[in-house]
Amino acid sequence: MTKPSPKKKVDSKMYFYENFAKHFDSVVNMYDTNKRVEVFFSELLYEDLIGRKLLDAGCGTGWFSVRAAERGARVVSMDLGPNLLAEVEKKVNSQRVVGSVLDIPFGPNHFDIVVCSEVIEHIPNQYRSLEEFYRVLKPGGILILSTPNRLWYPALIFARIFRLRPYGGRENWSGFRKLQADLKECGFKIEIATGIHAFPFVFSWTERILDLIHPHRKYIKSLMVNIAIRAIKDVKAS
Repeated sequence: MTKPSPKKKVDSKMYFYENFAKHFDSVVNMYDTNKRVEVFFSELLYEDLIGRKLLDAGCGTGWFSVRAAERGARVVSMDLGPNLLAEVEKKVNSQRVVGSVLDIPFGPNHFDIVVCSEVIEHIPNQYRSLEEFYRVLKPGGILILSTPNRLWYPALIFARIFRLRPYGGRENWSGFRKLQADLKECGFKIEIATGIHAFPFVFSWTERILDLIHPHRKYIKSLMVNIAIRAIKDVKAS
């Protein structure tokens, strides 16, 4: 595991999930996690991944790294601290690196693919992370990204009031059009913009309803709870 560089000032909200790492898999909603993994690797990332360099940016406890490795990618699992990466090590034999999406510890044009699911809403400067993804991708490289849709931010407030979720990290959500505009400004070409989950409260009795809606989500993609994007580093812009 690559050692972390000294932190100048700890942002406690950014590091919430690092401190929560040992408990994360016991409380996470696996229906949601599995759905996002399937959308990423079955719908948005359909290329042959064998031998391709893939960065799981903000890897959490490693579920996306697991699927990428199963598809034959050369996976780098990156997150803010050793606690999360210790959980990744239990699941997959990837290269584990301590780093932030605000300052990715790799040089330009290094990766073929970057995947990043439900991460950029937990940092103070989303645009900076998009610039970093662009920088470390090779020309023509692929970014697969998901983040909560700001349209549904009131649901987060509701969940906090009634203590329906155990998370205490930063919540800096973007809108469907705003995120695409920022990606284009960074130099990305949007190939697919879609959504995940028609409504935010996932229980065992609602999973069937969500599954029935999922194939038809193109009609309401901007209204979905999570934004999901496939974008390409524009060769002309490189």
